[in-house]
Amino acid sequence: MNREMRRLQAKEEERAKKRRAEGPRPKKSSQGEKVSFFQRVKKYFREVKQELKKVAWPSREELTTYSIVVFGVTTILTLVVFGLDWAFNRAVINVLEAIT
Repeated sequence: MNREMRRLQAKEEERAKKRRAEGPRPKKSSQGEKVSFFQRVKKYFREVKQELKKVAWPSREELTTYSIVVFGVTTILTLVVFGLDWAFNRAVINVLEAIT
């Protein structure tokens, strides 16, 4: 550990000691101030807009490629499940006919 890191660690330890000596901080009470429904909704949409700005959106080509892959895989899996259902249905019918 170099000197700079030691100094930073020492400062942080001093701050921690001061915080412990001061005691616990009073908690902020959300009941003290009432916020209207419309203010909460406005704040919610503002935060949603901020988060959506951080999203890495796919390009049009990527979106097209991903959509084709999803539709293709969904179609293939649907056909596989249909085929298995049909095969098991036939097998059960043949077994029941053989028994009766």
